[in-house]
Amino acid sequence: MIRTVTDPIADIIGDYRAFAAQQRDRLLTRGIDIAPFELSHLAFRVPEWDQYVHVRTLLERHASANSENVWNGRPISLILPAPPLEVLDGKAVPMIELIPPVHQRVYRMGLEHLGVVVGEAFDAFVEAHKPVLTGQQFQGPDSTPDPVYILFEDFTHVKFYRLSLRASVELAAGRVFDGFHHVDDWVPQRIVTATGPNPLPR
Repeated sequence: MIRTVTDPIADIIGDYRAFAAQQRDRLLTRGIDIAPFELSHLAFRVPEWDQYVHVRTLLERHASANSENVWNGRPISLILPAPPLEVLDGKAVPMIELIPPVHQRVYRMGLEHLGVVVGEAFDAFVEAHKPVLTGQQFQGPDSTPDPVYILFEDFTHVKFYRLSLRASVELAAGRVFDGFHHVDDWVPQRIVTATGPNPLPR
């Protein structure tokens, strides 16, 4: 009898190995080879707050820690899978960034971006690849520095960092990834649009 090896993380967020390979191949067509670089994280977006809590609960069953904090108006979970995920023939993905809804523009739900750590070569990387970069994401006064990114036609991204997301958070905010920490007493807020205040989707 042939036994198949199950992957509980893939059961929750989808085929993250295929997603990472797809983003790597798309970068190669733009002249960027990420083979020399470490990976920071995979981001997974959900459309409703209740789904965010559900996915967070499922992922924490296969994680060593979760540091949740309010950013840009809503909690975001930075979850450390145990063991780290493995993609691209052996590269480790040490973190999953789980993001609930709030923004007032189009985002891809599900696996949404791959984070790549460029390191000290960040400035030279940006200069060399400026023609194919979509833009830079401004993440606040303590960002080290703000990541640059490429947006693809399906609204997925690859983001390039000097430091990994974990290292940036630990450096800027002094947050320690030890155990499971959630934001207390947070409720989905209301947003104001041209048609008036509207509740966020649940």
